[in-house]
Amino acid sequence: MLEIIRPASAAQAKVVLFDFDGTLSLVRTGWMQVMVPMMIEVLAELNTGETEDQLRQAIETFVWRLTGMETIYQMIALADEVKRRGGTPLDPLLYKKRYLDRLWHVIHGRVEALRLGTSPPDRYLVPGARALLERLKERGLSLYLASGTDEIFMQEEAHLLDVARYFDGGVYGALEDYKSFSKRILVQRILRLPEVRGAHLVGFGDGYVEIEEVKQVGGVTVGVATDEPECLAIDPWKRQRLIGVGADYIIPNYLDLDALTATLFGS
Repeated sequence: MLEIIRPASAAQAKVVLFDFDGTLSLVRTGWMQVMVPMMIEVLAELNTGETEDQLRQAIETFVWRLTGMETIYQMIALADEVKRRGGTPLDPLLYKKRYLDRLWHVIHGRVEALRLGTSPPDRYLVPGARALLERLKERGLSLYLASGTDEIFMQEEAHLLDVARYFDGGVYGALEDYKSFSKRILVQRILRLPEVRGAHLVGFGDGYVEIEEVKQVGGVTVGVATDEPECLAIDPWKRQRLIGVGADYIIPNYLDLDALTATLFGS
C-alpha cells in the first residue's frame, strides 16, 4: 500500500539516499525496546517521583527526534535528562556501551546466522528491498547508504545482507569523532557534485533525520513506516511522526514496487 501525503515527482532524480536500519535492514529490529527501557532504568534511579509511563513518554520523544542521527546523540540527550533532574550523568559513551552490550544480546544470533550462511540475507531485509535497489540501479541512479549505527557494524551488516554492492555512492555510518559525519554532511556533499541539485535527490527512511534533511534541500521523501519485524502493515506511531517531518509518501514495505516507482518517477 502506497499512501500519498503530497504528490511529488522524482522524475528528474539522479541520487537516492537510504537509511539502513528499519529502512532496509531488519538485523537491529527491536533496538528501541532495548534503548528505552535502559534509559528508564537510568532516570528511575534518580527517584524523582515520575511514573514509568511518564519517563517512557519523555524518553521516546527525544529518542524518536534523534533517530537516524549517530547513537551517541541519544546518549547525550539521556545525560542531559539526568542533569535536568539534578543527577550526575555518566559519560555518554558509557551509556552507549551499556546500550550496545544489551542490543548485542538481542541481535547476535541474527548476525551469526548471516555470517555462517545459515540464514538467507533477504530474511533480514524489509520485504521487496532488493527488488527496489535493483530497479533503481536499472534506472541509472546513484545510491548512497547512511546510518546512525557505528560504521564498523553497519558496513559489515550491509555486506552480510548483500546490499553494499548496490551503493556506488558509498556506505556511511557513525564515526568515533561523531562530529565529523552526519546525514546532513552527506547531503551537502552530494549537492556539491556536478549538476546535482536538491530536486535531484530522493530519500528513503524510517526516521526523523533523513526525511527532514532531504526535504530541506527540496528532495522527494518516502517514509518507511513499517511495523517490524513482519513489515506487512503500517506502524501508526512511525507514520504520524514521518508525516510530521515531511514525508511525501508512506509505505509499509517495497512489495508494491510497480506502483511505487510509477508514482515516484512518473512525469
